[in-house]
Amino acid sequence: MAASRRLAALEAELGVRLAHRTTRSLSTTSDGEIFLKHAQALLEEQASALAALRPAAAGVSGQLRVTASAAFGRKVVAPMIAAFMHDNPELHVDLLLTDDQVDIVGQGIDVAVRIAKLRDNHLIARRLADNPRRLCASPAYLKAHGAPRLLSDLAGHSCLLGTGTSHWIFVRNGKAVRHKVTGRFTASSIEAIHQACLGGVGIANLSAWDVADDRRGGLLEAIELEDAEPEPLAIWAVYPTARMVPAKVRAFIAALEQEFGQGRHHPV
Repeated sequence: MAASRRLAALEAELGVRLAHRTTRSLSTTSDGEIFLKHAQALLEEQASALAALRPAAAGVSGQLRVTASAAFGRKVVAPMIAAFMHDNPELHVDLLLTDDQVDIVGQGIDVAVRIAKLRDNHLIARRLADNPRRLCASPAYLKAHGAPRLLSDLAGHSCLLGTGTSHWIFVRNGKAVRHKVTGRFTASSIEAIHQACLGGVGIANLSAWDVADDRRGGLLEAIELEDAEPEPLAIWAVYPTARMVPAKVRAFIAALEQEFGQGRHHPV
């Protein structure tokens, strides 16, 4: 009842109805939706202010929702989140791993860790590290088919492609070029492409961090073209807004920067 009285008093003060009431339900009006966004922002600002005054040893709290691609999330993000949670025992984390481009605002995501060219100018992005890529194939594939020397040689090879992909982008003479490639295997998952590459199905264009262990173990070999190299990307931390960023988000981005700054994921 106290909450109902406070809501009624707030409506009287504002001169608008904020919620539709029935005996069994309560839902916001259009004015209520507008006011709710401002109220949430004020609460986040209050939490950030309190966190700024809290001793550092206390850590951050609340729920942090993070998304990343499946392979990168499993190999890199999930392990560093474990350490981050140990340092912040009051924090709850929800990690969404998907190779789809997630609407972080619509799905309530706090931070997206992305490896791509960024397209949404309405989001805030902080560059974390370079993400060079490598053409790779298994020793068995290269023994059977040989290694391409030039970009044009890829026409004679089976390339492992993402679903809906028909071109790879390379850098040649300092300029980006789109090169058509074909193959017998396509997949919607980078991890599936990686496994097909290990199985000798063809040549893959994968992130250097993703194939580093396989190259060290002799399971995959890098292919160095004489006239071009795969276009590098970057690893980004993407979040919805630069205004009143919650302390948990600032702390997580700082942890990501430290993770990459220490060189644990430098390419080979």
